[in-house]
Amino acid sequence: MSNDEEQFLLEMTAISKEFPGVKALDRVDLRVRPYSIHALMGENGAGKSTLLKCLFGIYEKDEGEIVFLGSNVHFSSSKEALDNGISMVHQELNQVLQSSVMDNMWLGRYPKKKGFVDDSKMYNDTKAIFDELDIDVDPKERVASLSVSQRQMIEIAKAFSYNARIVIMDEPTSSLTEKEIKHLFKIIRKLKDRGCGIVYISHKMEEIFELCDEITILRDGQWVGTQPLEGLTMDEIINMMVGRELTQRFPERDNVPGEVILKVSGLTAKNQPSINDISFELRKGEVLGIAGLVGARRTDIVETLFGVREKAAGTILLNNRKVSNRDAHEAIRNGFSLVTEERRATGIYSTLDITFNSLVANIEHYKNKAGLLSNLQMGKDTQWVIDAMSVKTPGHHTPIGSLSGGNQQKVVIGRWLLTEPDILMMDEPTRGIDVGAKYEIYQLILELAKKGKGVIMISSEMPELLGTTDRILVMSNGQVAGIVNTRETTQNEILELASRYL
Repeated sequence: MSNDEEQFLLEMTAISKEFPGVKALDRVDLRVRPYSIHALMGENGAGKSTLLKCLFGIYEKDEGEIVFLGSNVHFSSSKEALDNGISMVHQELNQVLQSSVMDNMWLGRYPKKKGFVDDSKMYNDTKAIFDELDIDVDPKERVASLSVSQRQMIEIAKAFSYNARIVIMDEPTSSLTEKEIKHLFKIIRKLKDRGCGIVYISHKMEEIFELCDEITILRDGQWVGTQPLEGLTMDEIINMMVGRELTQRFPERDNVPGEVILKVSGLTAKNQPSINDISFELRKGEVLGIAGLVGARRTDIVETLFGVREKAAGTILLNNRKVSNRDAHEAIRNGFSLVTEERRATGIYSTLDITFNSLVANIEHYKNKAGLLSNLQMGKDTQWVIDAMSVKTPGHHTPIGSLSGGNQQKVVIGRWLLTEPDILMMDEPTRGIDVGAKYEIYQLILELAKKGKGVIMISSEMPELLGTTDRILVMSNGQVAGIVNTRETTQNEILELASRYL
């Protein structure tokens, strides 16, 4: 390694940040070299997001210093950080969907000619960056018509266009297929070869080992350590993250599926393309996984069962009783619950507090004879969610948007448990959640199954499906390609089934 490479592009030293009742950061360090990919890991609530918000000027740090390119810096906004060469690709994409790709690329800094926007230069500059990064998207295409993965690539190309020296990537692969992930890694390595320092945030251990050079681990707002990835094991990283030894990634499955609780026959959604002729059974105490490639219409199954999508044909029998579930209210009354895939978009009311987010699906339950809400009962049930789900929060009235992703997800799951459902449907329940919180959610799923609930879980992570389910329904292009027993199947068999109707 040359002397240039040994120097740090970014040094964040002894950063502290306190909120009322919570010390979010306690003298945390992060040092990023040029020509390197630096993993930033820690459980949800460890302080990763808070540290980066201090860098971008979204939060005012209480203590510590930030040195970028050899100079002390104090950015007052994310725009100022961006203008100075620090860019971030967020997990939740924030784009102008009705505008073109090139408009999104150059928003706020349009190239101009004689006072007017130079469309020709904007197109050519965008095309040149896309060609360099092997991104096959028309710069004039409307963003709304693109897939999530294409939109993610545009955000990375945008960071590239700023000639950023530090690029922060927050869970960039959460919505990508295997092929798209390989393409993304190729782009990240190109950024590295240009001398960038990449800060890579992910809970997927396999990615960290494949891609990164160094790792910094935070725990409970404190710096645990920074080490080269080479020579570290997965167990050592998990131990540093959670502060205890996790001997297994998945709890021991000791649930015993019983009689059929849910029978679905010929389920077809009204607005096509969607699901066609879906039939399966779910037993009491069973965890049924749903697998499939991106675009297989896995989510459409649970949305149609829950009444979010209109049903064109098919029957749903719950405990041998026919149910219609024409909308979400009826589905909840019939004992169905749904933890949605897009937590921020459809799972939480981010500006409202823990109490509201815990109780909103069960609000009728708290009305007295006069039609007034019982604050006492509402307080008890909010506390039950916090205790039962091990939610880290200063109190009941903390806005849920200020919690980590894992704690938000625990509140959402707790919300549905308060409705006492017979069928709990979970769409990507551990997306963007750290390894410790994942284990807790797996334990929770298992406990629900042991209480006789029927659990349906959609997941893109094959190890998760193989480690937590009893059977796996494999979707391919809106159809059931097969249903396999988890203990008897292999990853290859599932992938072959997932490709059956492509």
